[in-house]
Amino acid sequence: CSFGFQSLGRRDGDGDGDGDGDGDGDGDGDGDGEVMGCGMGTGMGAVSPAPSFLLLSPDNMAAKSDGGGGGPAVLLESPEGGGGRREAGAEPPARRYRLRDGCWVFCALLVCFADGASDLWLAAHYYVRGQRWWFGLTLLFVLLPSLVVQMLSLRWFVYDFAASTKDSGGGTKDSGPRGCCRLCVWLLQGLIHLLQLGQVWRYLRTLYLGLQSRWQAEHRRRHFYWRMMFESADISMLRLLEAFLKSAPQLVLQLSIMVQQNSIEPLQGLSASASLVSLAWMIASYQKVLRDSREDKMPMSYKGAVVQILWHLFTIAARAIAFALFASVFQLYFGIFIVTHWCIMTFWIIQGETDFCMSKWEEIIYNMVVGIIYIFCWFNVKEGRSRYRMCIYYIITLSENAALTILWFLYYDRKVTSDFNALILVCVVSSSFALGIFFMFIYYCLLHPNGPIFSHRSVGCIFRQEPPPVVPGSPVEAVTSPPRSLPRTTGGERDGAPGERDSCVPVFQVRPCAPPAPAARAPRTEGPVIRIDLPRKKYPAWDAHFIDRRLRKTILALEYASPTTPRLQYRTPGAPQEVLEYETTV
Repeated sequence: CSFGFQSLGRRDGDGDGDGDGDGDGDGDGDGDGEVMGCGMGTGMGAVSPAPSFLLLSPDNMAAKSDGGGGGPAVLLESPEGGGGRREAGAEPPARRYRLRDGCWVFCALLVCFADGASDLWLAAHYYVRGQRWWFGLTLLFVLLPSLVVQMLSLRWFVYDFAASTKDSGGGTKDSGPRGCCRLCVWLLQGLIHLLQLGQVWRYLRTLYLGLQSRWQAEHRRRHFYWRMMFESADISMLRLLEAFLKSAPQLVLQLSIMVQQNSIEPLQGLSASASLVSLAWMIASYQKVLRDSREDKMPMSYKGAVVQILWHLFTIAARAIAFALFASVFQLYFGIFIVTHWCIMTFWIIQGETDFCMSKWEEIIYNMVVGIIYIFCWFNVKEGRSRYRMCIYYIITLSENAALTILWFLYYDRKVTSDFNALILVCVVSSSFALGIFFMFIYYCLLHPNGPIFSHRSVGCIFRQEPPPVVPGSPVEAVTSPPRSLPRTTGGERDGAPGERDSCVPVFQVRPCAPPAPAARAPRTEGPVIRIDLPRKKYPAWDAHFIDRRLRKTILALEYASPTTPRLQYRTPGAPQEVLEYETTV
């Protein structure tokens, strides 16, 4: 991502705004401030001068960074021009990196290591015992998904590092090493990904950035927190993909071997348990990081994350055991069933018109991957009321689990498995699924970030409050505190269904307040607003600046160059004035 700031021409302080920018245009306004000489002037009447920048993506500026096209435009301006007013002294809520966040990442690293190490240990065990068939399948389900994920991770690193080294005009101090140090970085990263340790390196980097955001000064702390969130998003996506390409097939394979042998070896149990925990952990971790990244959503608590892990752990366990039982008797029909289920689920997801990726083909690949996830568990991919879709999914899953288990119970080999053991397995499948549904109700009824499902708050928005009674004769002031991110597209604008559980936006209410005392207040510098010429993606998709790496690079540079925390603002569809503003300025 290649960009640069042109010289700034300061306006006159007398309010006539006759200062000229040093670029290729003049800035005209009627207040204090600065204007970039790009044919755009922004007049401001704030009490303190605040910079106003216009930044275009390299694609719009015909830059030669990566040869891409159709990139979004980004505008950084003062908050006075972006709407919303905040009382003096009021600070936007900021999220800080806590020690429990570091412990969570460290536990995720241990789960990742235990999953891979136990699978390799079991594969070596099969090889030593001469069980070449089981050795080949176990090793295949370890190496093939790992290679895919490592290639994707290395591709992201190459893009980020190459962009940072090409960027000679960025405002960050981390502009990339030079000379032989740059070559050492390439060699080190190539070796790390060749050894299949890309995820481990990203986990350690996430820990480092998070701890730096605690130890650094305020301005540096914000910069490291942004980078930590971007790294957390990357590792969550990579680990979720690896979990359902590696851990899920590995779990079904090892359970099938146990059923056929009618015995459980310690290494088999360890490998299956690590795969199961990895699957449940990554789903909950992915949802938590996604909610933490979206400032229009309440973050998930660690209690909710733990209960969600138990929810997915028991439902996936029931599903995997049912698969293993059926596959131990009907290998061919099991393959037909899996392919059919995957096709139906993928078609269902595509029919829902998800909006996750930046291009059509990436969206199709994403839908196919989510179809694999739907083989094992529920995964929300569409905004709006998910309870009905989730009920349909779990009814289908319950019917399939019951059918697969009953068919196995009717045709299993009585010489290998006794009737008592067979009955125990059937009870394990049913009780595990019931426990998973129980924890799902616990999560939605007690620990959901939006509040209890049966609470009066569940029908409205997150921050619903009853206004205090208005005292007659007292002045009333409309206070609209600007959100930390842009006013997003509401659910009613998208689907025509206001009030949905996952599509509500913060409510800005009129609250009575006492008249301010006539005390002298120091002028306060408001933070800038980064305006992105894109409509915001629907939850539960990532924001564009998390999946578009060009936007990441731009935002990190602007955030580092800004003296105060910038707020992100996406374009709201259906607002002609705002669209016209973007068309005329960007």
